[in-house]
Amino acid sequence: MALVADDMHGVNAVILDRMQSKVGLIPELAGHLIAGGGKRMRPMLTLGCAALLGYSGNRHQKLAAAVEFIHTATLLHDDVVDGSGLRRGKRTANLIWGNPASVLVGDFLFSRAFELMVEDGSLRVLKILSHASAVIAEGEVDQLTTQRKIDTDEEQYLDIISAKTAALFAAACRIAPVVAEASDDAEVTLEKYGRYLGIAFQLVDDVLDYGANQDVMGKGVGDDFRDGKVTLPVILAYARGSDEDRAFWRAAITGERTSDEDLAHAIALLRQTDALSETVERARHYGRRALDSLAQFPAGKAKSALSEAVEFAISRAY
Repeated sequence: MALVADDMHGVNAVILDRMQSKVGLIPELAGHLIAGGGKRMRPMLTLGCAALLGYSGNRHQKLAAAVEFIHTATLLHDDVVDGSGLRRGKRTANLIWGNPASVLVGDFLFSRAFELMVEDGSLRVLKILSHASAVIAEGEVDQLTTQRKIDTDEEQYLDIISAKTAALFAAACRIAPVVAEASDDAEVTLEKYGRYLGIAFQLVDDVLDYGANQDVMGKGVGDDFRDGKVTLPVILAYARGSDEDRAFWRAAITGERTSDEDLAHAIALLRQTDALSETVERARHYGRRALDSLAQFPAGKAKSALSEAVEFAISRAY
């Protein structure tokens, strides 16, 4: 945050300007989420990767804003799909203004993101971010098709999180070398850094759904459990459980066992089978791969900050 603070002021100015509309509900609803205490991690990655490459212009500020708009649009749509009531510790937009308004304002923010990309004028940037947007949507639909299906396997789960979460992390990092006119190798390497970081980030999120208090998580603990989402902790606990445990998981994921007592029992099973600690270990593995991707870049403040972002993503588990 300290590394990119000056650039971030520019990004926030773009965000504030471009979320305006003569239709008053749009900035009101968008502002509820955009000003709602998010970390701005994805746009910070765009700025951090640009700093790593010594870029001194300001094109990356508008593009970082586009990245945040894509992210915010997906959150608005996700909360409608999931019927969520909490986001970043506040009531969700869909709970306050209703599903139709949330979906339509999400569409507005997607459109604003594409306006910013077109203004930048780089077809390469447009290709990277538009492809990421399509992949994110595919990941969300894929997750929907596996909901309440306890036989979802680890490979399918990794495909889902690579699409719905890691794709935007990867794209946010990949556009920086394009803007900085760096080598193709830098582009591929930073894309890998973002992808591995994104996977680690989501793995930890899936642990936090069972292991955090609400203040840390910023959403309701156990939301994934009640929604019947088959995440890695559940996949591992189901594989390692007794016949009785597996019967419980089948009932829970299909929506028959979703009380607070059932959630407490699920958490106990996850701990007994080391499913939570194993998932954190997987996150560490992807974190190490992200750090390895930075190896070719020279030491300095930017590299240290990007390394710290990996540590942050994983340390949230504690």
